[in-house]
Amino acid sequence: MKSNIILLSFLLCLTTGAISAQAKNAPKSIISTTAIIRKYHDQKELSGMQKGELLELYIERIKVLVKTLPYIALVTKPGVTMADLGIPDDSDHKKILDNQAIGTTTFLDTTVEFQRKMMPYSDKGNLIAAILFYESTLKSLHEFNDL
Repeated sequence: MKSNIILLSFLLCLTTGAISAQAKNAPKSIISTTAIIRKYHDQKELSGMQKGELLELYIERIKVLVKTLPYIALVTKPGVTMADLGIPDDSDHKKILDNQAIGTTTFLDTTVEFQRKMMPYSDKGNLIAAILFYESTLKSLHEFNDL
């Protein structure tokens, strides 16, 4: 029984290693695949929410905008890779994309920390207006490719 558990654990480790090795070679998306909005809201709906819920929506929209806006000249939707755009998938380009992702993560960590400390003091109406503005900006990105 004990040997079966050890064998199963060993096979699980090998499988995990093989899967992670494949993930390193997989093409990376230029825009993070987490840069999506689950649902858009209207003013009436937002007015019925508590300030804590509004703050989470506000932060979510900031994250999506920061993960999307720097790349709109290349792409406006998550999931598109360098290879899809004809950009060489070499080590130099991968390094630049990785460094950009690290910089974005660092910026977002600092920004979210600030938002969580300071935005609870904001006016609820201003928070709602900001969420609606961010959402309209995100909706316009879907129309960007039509220009």
